[in-house]
Amino acid sequence: MPTTASTAHSPTAERVGGTPIADVTASDSTLRRFLHGLPGVDAVGLEARAASLGTRSIKTTAKAYAIDLAISMVDLTTLEGADTPGKVRALGAKAVHPDPTDRTTPTTAAVCVYPDMVAVAKEAVAGSGVKVASVATAFPAGRAALDVKLADVRDAVAAGADEIDMVIDRGAFLAGKYLKVYDEIVAVKQACGGSARLKVIFETGELSTYDNIRRASWLGMLAGADFIKTSTGKVAVNATPANTLLMLEAVRDFRAQTGVQVGVKPAGGIRTSKDAIKFLVLVNETAGEDWLDNHWFRFGASSLLNDLLMQRQKLATGRYSGPDYVTVD
Repeated sequence: MPTTASTAHSPTAERVGGTPIADVTASDSTLRRFLHGLPGVDAVGLEARAASLGTRSIKTTAKAYAIDLAISMVDLTTLEGADTPGKVRALGAKAVHPDPTDRTTPTTAAVCVYPDMVAVAKEAVAGSGVKVASVATAFPAGRAALDVKLADVRDAVAAGADEIDMVIDRGAFLAGKYLKVYDEIVAVKQACGGSARLKVIFETGELSTYDNIRRASWLGMLAGADFIKTSTGKVAVNATPANTLLMLEAVRDFRAQTGVQVGVKPAGGIRTSKDAIKFLVLVNETAGEDWLDNHWFRFGASSLLNDLLMQRQKLATGRYSGPDYVTVD
């Protein structure tokens, strides 16, 4: 009998906490038992720790390093109905040379676009090492049949996408249909064909509780996510220090139990260098130095890069150049 998604082992890990993942995901009841058996989240303690870590003081040399690191972690993003090939080409040029006046500026990690713009973006960043990420699976709502979602993924991969940012079915998750969500992630992972890394977006602002964010994090990782991502950037509540801290704890604990490392991508609402550095402190203090690399941590952002560039120029010259000295996306 053919193996179904729900009975297949995760593509990246075989056991969790000594239990075969195939057993954990064998049915809705076994998966629910596992997810609801995770420790409950102390909301007050989580928010207090996130706030405390956000007060850490970063000195000049460390700040310069942190700004360059943050630039190298940006997924420079345009996800608008008015996107044109010209806008995407300009975005790609900015990703490759964020500050044309200073070629020591790191490239960004990736550009993130809709599937129909992947080929344009791929050409724009050719030879640079900048990745092309594509949202898929009926982004941002995820309200489509599975075959439509998978066609979306395959189109993006065929066009050359290095990474796929998928959205989970939040309605199914909130209704407790965890196996349906798991199966969809596994199917999307398979549609990536081994050539594209998979980021799984939870839309944490719609999950209502920290316990749900923890459960979604583990569900995504069990299904083979290469990254877990907070948000689409299309709702009122996106990445926050608290929900990102919670997801960092999840990837740390998942690696401890499985030996598999998974990345984290906060997206939406991170606009300043000060904000970005706070998130880097969260990474270092929670998951550890192994995640302080753009292979394992990303910022989903559009306006953040400009502020990072202005702060970088100020550190280098002692003068604050202002927004007129950086390109407008």
